[in-house]
Amino acid sequence: MSTRRDNADGPEDIDAAFAEIVADLERDENFARWPEDREPAGEDERPDTATEPKPVEPTSIEPADSGPRDWTPTTAEEDEHYVPPEPPPLPTPRVTTLAGIAVIVVGVLFALVPGLAGLSGTVTLPLGLVLISGGIGWLLLRLRQPPRSSDDDGAQV
Repeated sequence: MSTRRDNADGPEDIDAAFAEIVADLERDENFARWPEDREPAGEDERPDTATEPKPVEPTSIEPADSGPRDWTPTTAEEDEHYVPPEPPPLPTPRVTTLAGIAVIVVGVLFALVPGLAGLSGTVTLPLGLVLISGGIGWLLLRLRQPPRSSDDDGAQV
């Protein structure tokens, strides 16, 4: 890597730089080596094949007396289940809410069945889209807002 420091504009010998990096890593004692990477001390010292572990043959496993499919709940566990309370009744819709839904339904009918109004398709499709968006806007503007208390810090959940 001294080539790069000496001449920043010249060609760099990449193989020499890589070899220098690898040599630095091999000299580092904290650099971990895999046991397979360590070479034997001599040419004649090869690992003995007799010391290698022999493959383990599969053995038969005796079945257990009881398993997870044999479990049956006790009577106490059958009685302990959560029963949710009855939900509150739905509020009755206001007349303005029903009018907004009716405008949306009429807009969908105009958009899907242009001959229903007796007008051409070039008029009923835009009219239907305007009625649908107007009905949605009407319903959104009529949403009920809960009254704010004086102790409110502004966060709504």
